[in-house]
Amino acid sequence: MSPDSRRRFLMHSSRLAAAAYASQWMPRRAFANPLGQPIGIQLYTVNEAMRDDPAGTLKKLREIGFGEVESAGFGKLSARQFRQLIDDAGLACPSAHLAFDVDNLDAAFDDAHALGAKYAVSGSLDALVRGSQPAATPAQRAMSLDEAKKTAELANRIGAAAKRAGLQYVYHNHDFEFVDQGNGAFGYDVLLRETDPELVKFEIDCGWMRFAGHDPIDYFAKYPNRIPLIHVKDYLPKRKHAAAIEAATMQGAELGRGAVDYKPVFAAAKKAGLQHYFAEQEGPFARMSPLRAAQVDYAYLHAID
Repeated sequence: MSPDSRRRFLMHSSRLAAAAYASQWMPRRAFANPLGQPIGIQLYTVNEAMRDDPAGTLKKLREIGFGEVESAGFGKLSARQFRQLIDDAGLACPSAHLAFDVDNLDAAFDDAHALGAKYAVSGSLDALVRGSQPAATPAQRAMSLDEAKKTAELANRIGAAAKRAGLQYVYHNHDFEFVDQGNGAFGYDVLLRETDPELVKFEIDCGWMRFAGHDPIDYFAKYPNRIPLIHVKDYLPKRKHAAAIEAATMQGAELGRGAVDYKPVFAAAKKAGLQHYFAEQEGPFARMSPLRAAQVDYAYLHAID
């Protein structure tokens, strides 16, 4: 073997050895998942554990394998203090569900920046549009077309302010945007049509959308590059003879153990420009604890390629 050949051989061997050594410490999530990037979780899933022990819960989520979290409030901490716990756990927070005060939007945006988030998300604008009037029944919670237009106007306003603050505003759905208002008209479609595509993006909660009888795949196809985020949520199939109030209530399930097959959902979402996704589960947690459910959810997402 010539000196040059030997040198090339040793360099190649060294690279292989370094790669093998690094792979021992590389997180499991790097090898498989729908987007080939860190798997996320919406912290509402482990809400009680976060209240009791935020630092320990975040570290447990990292040990499970999650690489990203989406915030859902900070408990008794400030956003900056919460960010420190996220950093200490080795996690990232690209998206934050925030409380918006229309008279002081900068407060929410300051929290997003403190967390290191790019996306400022509203879990709902329902209370801001309707005021303090409670919505007690499914029929009352349904988004009318007039409410959808008012919501779109407010979303555009928040979106413009977010852009000035260097952030992207995102609207998250539940099921009340999908109640037929006559002739197949739905509030959610009004939101998509009447908001500025640059100022207002959407986080599809796939579980709530499917629970309401609509398919996120259809929206990915119709509105590419408007849906950078999704919630990956499953639920138990509705019982055919359930009472009306029970039929209107989502019974959460661990991913892969409910009604939604997410493999085709991810295939469509990737084509539409999906950037991040977050596992989320609704209660009741009758079968296992929320942290155990998070392990099941992670395993399901880790197995999708």
